[in-house]
Amino acid sequence: MLPDLVLYGGFAVVVTVLLAIDLLVVHRDSHEVSLKEAGTWSAIWIGCAVLFGLFVARLHAGVEGEDVTLAYFTGYVIEKSLSVDNVFLFVLIFGALAVPKHLQHRVLFYGVLGAIVMRTVLIFTGAALIERFDWILYLFGAFLLYTGIQTWVQRNEHPDITDSKMLARIKRTFPTTPDYHGQHFFVRVQGRLLATPMFIVLVLVEFTDLIFAMDSIPAVFAVTRDPFIVLTSNIFAILGLRALYFLLAGVADKLRYLKAGLAIILAYVGVKLIYERLHDDVEGIHAWPAVDPLVSLAIIMGILGVAVVASLRHPLGPGEEAPAGVGPFERHREREHR
Repeated sequence: MLPDLVLYGGFAVVVTVLLAIDLLVVHRDSHEVSLKEAGTWSAIWIGCAVLFGLFVARLHAGVEGEDVTLAYFTGYVIEKSLSVDNVFLFVLIFGALAVPKHLQHRVLFYGVLGAIVMRTVLIFTGAALIERFDWILYLFGAFLLYTGIQTWVQRNEHPDITDSKMLARIKRTFPTTPDYHGQHFFVRVQGRLLATPMFIVLVLVEFTDLIFAMDSIPAVFAVTRDPFIVLTSNIFAILGLRALYFLLAGVADKLRYLKAGLAIILAYVGVKLIYERLHDDVEGIHAWPAVDPLVSLAIIMGILGVAVVASLRHPLGPGEEAPAGVGPFERHREREHR
């Protein structure tokens, strides 16, 4: 097994190389990402994640008594499924701010860079807190259960980013040009440095990821306490987020039950985490059956599969609205056409 320093350093090198190939070779010139290209890159990113998962047990011992491979894949599936909700809000943000299609990949690339740094800090902070105060896992479980319930209650709501107070606050803080200036986040106009709409979009993308990280990171800690597994499963899911966006953006309005499925997954993981802590901490409960990791992975994948299949079998009918996050985008497009 490799020492932690070598392990983390090697993983950082792998991620850096993959991002460099993406930005400097494949997407050196900004262009509109086709459905075929998005599908190809989604397969590549998923393939990289699976390949890493198949070999991770040979590199990393993990927590004593834990199946490293199973913990990694369970964390990856959770993170990947929750990241789909990000796609809904990306559709909303790009539609509301009329981001040109050939610039969308570039802003998502820098958004992913920021997300990697931010999630790394959050994961190591969370791991340090758990190491020192293991009772905080009860709070994580309660938070996930609460978030799952809230997500279920709000599954059909339609937030409108064009009415966002945060968007107005950002524009007041950073004087912004009315038009995009290619890939630039800032431009100098008559000697004055101004933000472009690209910068506003980037801030909103980063804020969106921060909100979802507060759900997804505790959800993976519910599977494993190993920070390396939490980090790698998160990062590999985030690396594929851009391709996932371009793959799903056109069909997001068809996944009507996906948010309900994600709500159930969050609630299940929260209950699982609380139960496991009680199982370890309270005498008399030790005789109760432990949650089998393989069964837990099957439950999570089953919930996700049922939500997707149900959405495809029961598409939106005439006059019905799209899932949360899609409606305002469509209304924005209608305003554009008018």
